Amino acid sequence: MMTKTDPADIAEPEVLAALCEGRFDAPFSVLGPHKLGRVRHVTALDHGADRMWAVVQGKAHDLLPVDGFPGLFHGKVPGTRPYRLRGANASDTWEAEDAYRFGPVLGEIDEYLIGEGKHQRLWDALGAHVRDHEGVAGTHFAVWAPNARRVSLVGEFNHWDGRRHVMRRRGATGVWEIFLPGVGDGATYKYEILGADGGLHMKADPVGFGAQHPPETASMVRDIRGYGWSDGDWMTTRQVAHRTDQPISVYEVHLGSWKRKDGRPLSYREAAEELVAYVKEMGFTHIELMPVSEYPFDGSWGYQPVGLYAPTIRFGPPHEFRDLVNAAHKAGLGLILDWVPGHFPTDAHGLGRFDGTALYEHSDPREGFHQDWNTLIYNYGRLEVQNYLTANALYWIEEYHVDGLRVDAVASMLYRDYSRNDGEWIPNKDGGRENYEAIAMLQAMNTVTYGADAGILTVAEESTSYPKVSRPVHDGGLGFGFKWNMGWMNDTLDYIGREPVHRKYHHHQMTFGLHYAFSENFILPISHDEVVHGKGSMLAKMPGNDWEKFANLRAYYGFMWGHPGKKLLFMGQEFAQGAEWNHDAEIDWACLQNPQHAGMQRLVRDLNALYRATPALHVRDCDGAGFQWIEANDAQASVYAWVRRGTPDDPEVVVICNFTPVERDAYVLGFPQAGRWREALNTDAEIYGGGGRGNMGAITAEPGESHGQPARATVVLPPLSTLIFIKDDTSATA
Repeated sequence: MMTKTDPADIAEPEVLAALCEGRFDAPFSVLGPHKLGRVRHVTALDHGADRMWAVVQGKAHDLLPVDGFPGLFHGKVPGTRPYRLRGANASDTWEAEDAYRFGPVLGEIDEYLIGEGKHQRLWDALGAHVRDHEGVAGTHFAVWAPNARRVSLVGEFNHWDGRRHVMRRRGATGVWEIFLPGVGDGATYKYEILGADGGLHMKADPVGFGAQHPPETASMVRDIRGYGWSDGDWMTTRQVAHRTDQPISVYEVHLGSWKRKDGRPLSYREAAEELVAYVKEMGFTHIELMPVSEYPFDGSWGYQPVGLYAPTIRFGPPHEFRDLVNAAHKAGLGLILDWVPGHFPTDAHGLGRFDGTALYEHSDPREGFHQDWNTLIYNYGRLEVQNYLTANALYWIEEYHVDGLRVDAVASMLYRDYSRNDGEWIPNKDGGRENYEAIAMLQAMNTVTYGADAGILTVAEESTSYPKVSRPVHDGGLGFGFKWNMGWMNDTLDYIGREPVHRKYHHHQMTFGLHYAFSENFILPISHDEVVHGKGSMLAKMPGNDWEKFANLRAYYGFMWGHPGKKLLFMGQEFAQGAEWNHDAEIDWACLQNPQHAGMQRLVRDLNALYRATPALHVRDCDGAGFQWIEANDAQASVYAWVRRGTPDDPEVVVICNFTPVERDAYVLGFPQAGRWREALNTDAEIYGGGGRGNMGAITAEPGESHGQPARATVVLPPLSTLIFIKDDTSATA
């Protein structure tokens, strides 16, 4: 009969029982090598083994069963050289490294910074990192779960058995870690957490770099080191491209439905070729991707993320996402990500009650539950949670070279009573509705990201009149680079959707935006939100017969590109697809066989080209000195006209819109200078699907005051059209 080890030689029976049952929170104090006097003793736990040995340089040393504790073995292992564990049962023999013979990986600085909530590169400490440790290849895992009774790493490598690899608790920080030798890129894993509530929680890694394909929910080890970037030229010059005096025209994309092959979405690498080439050819300056952080439900479009540090596997692994970013940069395009720190879903494998307590969220649903989306809300006031979010923003910029973040649903973060009735929210410490903690988090995010790289840009989707959204933090602002102009979008879409005969009664919906157009650095967004949930497509919003619908939309796009502010258009809108956006199918490329749709696409391409090539149309997008009304009050004719100016040396631009289906062939209008004005763009041109009416390429303004301007001209205004004139001071033609 095999000799057995007396449990008293190892630890108290209660400790050994808890260890074998996976309830003990300090396994390194028992398992692995320990010196007893001058002799090394090894204790190992393997519930699948009947016998075990410690193997040193090919020589096996018996580890004896611990009496009364099946699966637990103990024995003397002479010397100090590394050992491996060999196990056997009736049907198999195996050999592996002992995870409990390895020392910790995290250092005191990591612990200190995590505890203080100031670890800017949090992802370097937490998550799963493929690495060599003490001369052995494997993966280091670390997770923050301060209220857990114990945390185990589980995966295929240990048959998802939470008793096998209980992690090491790191002091008071709440971090647990373990180095698992032999585990590498592609391994799936979760954390099995014995929570403060006594329940077992199987959780994905909050800082995991990869995940399984949904509906599977495990995290996946991804080695994100060593990508060969070749975008140095862009990275060193992008700060210029993101200034407010530069043209910024954004193409918003849902990767899952931009284009499909054999019923599947394009991969990141396919998008690196096809999407990048298309956006470049269309003249946009930036691609904005709807969220690519891992998310469980396709129907959320990524706006309910679970893995903030993992590019979704739907389109490929992390390096292939880098291929897309790299390709965009080499083509001279910026790439912006939608970022969602405003809420997270209640999925069981996510952040909710992560360690058996409301850790990432508030415990009180009046603060921690979002009624509109049935999601949870981050506890922004907890330093570790703020650190988790701000470090994540920096992660995408540093690890994936993204050029900026568009922050979703900022208004829902700024106000404690957002979408809540009386009694359903908790006031701040001063009795008000502002969420001071969320404000501080957003300021910290912008400070950290711009501080790390002044070449990036951040954008707020903020639908209220909260002040100084795009002003520096040191000036009391939130620190964003730009803000979506939601008021402009709502007013102008409401106007253009009306029958032209009624527009004169709503004339100032189109002018009202100029009262506040320069209070922030605005982007004019016609985004995915305007073509979903029964709102119809952009074309379907337009009144009239088919020709009038296209003419209305062409005139509206001309108005938008002539208006102060950077531009954003959602995919499919550039060629006026007729159907509302469907995330389960590609946009309607087939409609481009119709000349009207192809004409719309050509118009948007030409608007982008004109916007980029004409300083007066972009240099003072965010400066009131670059705009002057010529005609803002002709409600009866539904005509608008204004001047755009750049620097003193830039030719001035005049934009004129006629939003009635009536041609005005002798409209007298003031101009800021006498002389020749080139008709640089006419949305009624035949190449765009229009009627070809206009001013034969140019007009001449004669001296004589009109509309407060020193010159005047008689202009032909085609029905439902926008005209853009550029002062031509030379004899050159264009």
